[in-house]
Amino acid sequence: MARYAGVSTAVVSYVLNDGPKPVAPLTRERVLDAVRVLGYRPNAAARALSMGSADMFGLLVHDNRNPFFAELCHALDKASADQGRSLLIVNSDRDQADPGEQIRELAARQVDALLIATVLTAGEQALVASLNIPTVMIGQFGETEGLAGVGVDFCRGAREVVEHLIGHGYQDIAFVGSAARYDERERGWSEALSAARLPLGPLIHTPFTYQGGYEAGVRLANAERMPRGVLAASDQIAIGMLTALHEHGVRVPEDIAVASFDGTVPADFVWPRLTTAVQPLAEMAETAIAALVNPDPERRFHELTTRLRVRESCGCTSASGS
Repeated sequence: MARYAGVSTAVVSYVLNDGPKPVAPLTRERVLDAVRVLGYRPNAAARALSMGSADMFGLLVHDNRNPFFAELCHALDKASADQGRSLLIVNSDRDQADPGEQIRELAARQVDALLIATVLTAGEQALVASLNIPTVMIGQFGETEGLAGVGVDFCRGAREVVEHLIGHGYQDIAFVGSAARYDERERGWSEALSAARLPLGPLIHTPFTYQGGYEAGVRLANAERMPRGVLAASDQIAIGMLTALHEHGVRVPEDIAVASFDGTVPADFVWPRLTTAVQPLAEMAETAIAALVNPDPERRFHELTTRLRVRESCGCTSASGS
């Protein structure tokens, strides 16, 4: 291309990379004409090797088929693009996937920074820290030692949902969540009931999937004494529960009120629509990307708040939704 334009390779580089040295307008036009005629396309991989940067963030997420993670990925992609970066997404739930190896693969691609939206072992956390790549943990239950993080106050958000159910007069309220790890949402459920001097309702542990929610719904419908309300740890679980309860002739909210966590789009397109604690995904994404681009060593963890969105599944009318 340099030969076609009659310039040096350095001048071609200055034009394509908009610097670092200025190029005369006529010379620039000759280079751009050569680009059009020859159909030149930049080789991003080669550029990354030469520049030591891929203008790309790597994101390790548990499963981007999950509505919450799908919307989080979309928000992070937009926030990355606003900073002139691309986003490379890797799922950690792949068959025989080793998160540690996936993190090494992302680092080998010379990503500028890492975003981690899945649970890591202590060894995997140490690996991330050893890579010396800017990293932000997203959606964790608090600060991860040595790494920056962005997340919501899960305990407070769950407590607010349960307090809303208690405000309806419901006294027997169950919790459905995962047993895979300690869940601050479970603690919020417990604290809200204890503060109201109410006994803890049934506790059901199930996978964070539609199927897991469906199986939990079957258990609730077949229980000798069905609780009057239930907090599901995710919209995905709650939607699975709604199907099972409907199939078993259980009316929501007349027989059992259902509330959830996350505030994803599907929560507004089931019936009854779900009362849910909304995680501010756009704010989370923007905060995470800002923490990568302009890190603040004085503030390692950014805690955001959820917003209660009231719909019909708890027993409120549509007019009371927000």
